[in-house]
Amino acid sequence: MKMNGTDELQYVDSYEKIDRVLENVAAIREAVGPYIGIGIDFHGRVHKPMAKILAKELEQFRPMFIEEPVLPENNEALREIANHTAIPIATGERMYSKWDFKTILKEGYVDIIQPDLSHAGGITENKKIISMAEAFDVAAAPHCPLGPIALASCLQVDATCHNAFIQEQSLGIHYNQGSDLLDYLTDATVFNYKDGHVKIPDRPGLGIDINEDHVRKMSEEGHNWRNPVWRHEDRSIAEW
Repeated sequence: MKMNGTDELQYVDSYEKIDRVLENVAAIREAVGPYIGIGIDFHGRVHKPMAKILAKELEQFRPMFIEEPVLPENNEALREIANHTAIPIATGERMYSKWDFKTILKEGYVDIIQPDLSHAGGITENKKIISMAEAFDVAAAPHCPLGPIALASCLQVDATCHNAFIQEQSLGIHYNQGSDLLDYLTDATVFNYKDGHVKIPDRPGLGIDINEDHVRKMSEEGHNWRNPVWRHEDRSIAEW
């Protein structure tokens, strides 16, 4: 399972917030037992000084990975964070080409890449990105909190990539309320998960059939494409 790691943090913040993160992760670890993988997503909300502390403190819970401990603009900081922890480091959802990924793969401080097929060039480009990562002994967990076309595309790419080990999906997640990705399918059983696994869709094309009437209905309602705005206590903009 994957969880949000923390609220917004200042460059240097209090250990009270660190303890809050540890309490949340401890509760998850206690609930799922010692061997369920836990991904801790920081959404780039943490700066290098606090990220080093968090990475070291979280080792006791044996996470599957920590994700985006810093923003991709600060990827060079991942080297120092990696030197402070044995936890695998994941990043990549906000990286948009094979050339973005080439740099971090050559530097050797990332363990898991998370390209988004909708952001980084589609099926062919992401196949190239993930295969390039295999040559560096780096795993792939494609980013996909999106709709059924994106998820079906990811699964098809995953099936061809030796180093793809887990696939993000957002079935039933809180931010899909009123518009879940299954609503856009004529046959929702194609994404029936069992014990954390789903079969690769094997029908023509991507293996799914879109409910075009529902697409037309939702297009009339429109969507607010703006990100939420978070602020620190001093009212400065925080990374959401």
